[in-house]
Amino acid sequence: MAKDSKVELKKGFRDVYFDRTTTSLIVGKPGKLLYRGYTIDDLAEHSTFEETSYLLLYGALPTSSQLDCFTSDLKVSRALPDEVLQVIDLIKDAHPMDVLRTAVSIMGLSDADVMDVTPEGALTKGVHMTAALPTIVAAHHRLRTGNEPIAPNGELDHAANFLYMLKGETPDPLDARLIDKDFVLHAEHGANASTFVARVAASTRADFYAALTAAIATLKGPRHGGAAEGAMRMAEEIGSVENAEAYVNAKLEARERIMGFGHAVYKDVDPRAKHLRAGAKALGEREGQTKWYSIIDAVTKTKAMQRRSRAGLNPNVDLWAGAVYSLLGIPEDLFVPLFAIGRMPGWAAHIVEQLTARDILRPRLLYNGPEDVEYVPIEDRT
Repeated sequence: MAKDSKVELKKGFRDVYFDRTTTSLIVGKPGKLLYRGYTIDDLAEHSTFEETSYLLLYGALPTSSQLDCFTSDLKVSRALPDEVLQVIDLIKDAHPMDVLRTAVSIMGLSDADVMDVTPEGALTKGVHMTAALPTIVAAHHRLRTGNEPIAPNGELDHAANFLYMLKGETPDPLDARLIDKDFVLHAEHGANASTFVARVAASTRADFYAALTAAIATLKGPRHGGAAEGAMRMAEEIGSVENAEAYVNAKLEARERIMGFGHAVYKDVDPRAKHLRAGAKALGEREGQTKWYSIIDAVTKTKAMQRRSRAGLNPNVDLWAGAVYSLLGIPEDLFVPLFAIGRMPGWAAHIVEQLTARDILRPRLLYNGPEDVEYVPIEDRT
């Protein structure tokens, strides 16, 4: 399209709707999030990650027998093929997100039906990969620290099993429940960057693993998945509650971002944030380590951030996620992989949904360069 055409640009696709969905509803103000019609408050307080995954993948809350069957399917899908473990070991010194991306791609080589791009086929693969992602992340961490991977424990639920494979000991039930809640809160969030990329890939009828690999590659970008890690680095830089006000003022004077605040959609409180905030506070008190919660809480109460809160800039879920992960002894470079573990059923639900559509996602760019430039042979160019 010519550069002088009258076209309304929507930079960053802000407020552009490319299709309908039944997976989630996000309301910017007041902050509201629904999965398949259910509020995130109810799901965070009363549901489990397994039940929430079933809801996202199958479109309805399960009965007891359906949940038992689904949980059983997840447990038998946790183990990784030997070749995937071998590749993880080979690249164990790479960043965890690079290892996760590569391992997911390799998983496709172990699937005899890799090119089944029907919605039904994608649903089956989505269940399998929801189970496998925690094993990939935990196995890599064990190998890079000189330890052998720990086999999944079929007696433990999804979150507890992840912590068990990561640390080698059965976790405190309260710790496991907190990670379970974190996974629920991250499970789905509309057409964010990684989900959109997964849908673009699915719209071309690329295989499920290709779409999932694209999503993970996109999540690695710090402007998408790095908020929890950035929030903890901020807390470390502040060092103490007394330094919070000066730190915030200095950052804002330098026109730098305060990590863990604001959201592309929410213009009010992120409805997920309060659930992890409470969890971070309780965990810190239980562990006798209230420092990180206190520092982050102090940031939210600075005069500058209070003014911005009234203007619609509020803490997001990842402000508190970083504190939870740190208190549980999870290394900072695993924060984004944990995001991926939680988001897996949401990605799968969107891939399935996209496979039911006929359209290929193919937006256009408005050309803004020269036109009809005369070609000059190479010998005549200066």
